[in-house]
Amino acid sequence: MRYFIYIIRCEGDVLYTGITTDVERRMNEHFGRTEKCAKFTRSHKAESLEALWSTENRSLASKLEYRIKHLSRLQKTALIADNSLFPAYFGDTAQDVYTREELPASEY
Repeated sequence: MRYFIYIIRCEGDVLYTGITTDVERRMNEHFGRTEKCAKFTRSHKAESLEALWSTENRSLASKLEYRIKHLSRLQKTALIADNSLFPAYFGDTAQDVYTREELPASEY
């Protein structure tokens, strides 16, 4: 099973980071503002999926989520635009553990 770490842009140009095993389901929850969406995306409407990475287990996913959440807004927006910054932010071996994924074509 793959775990995915994602960044969503919400209303007010705010960034939200989370993890999931099912990107389609989780995005439908966030963008549909269902009862299963995050409390944050219930009060800050999700507007777009900005970035997506995958890894092999929950522990690694949680570690990356934590580290992304502790980046500055400037660092997050730079990482969204340019994944070559990934090793500078998370170490040279991080690219061996995490894979930047293409964003799904579907609209949420």
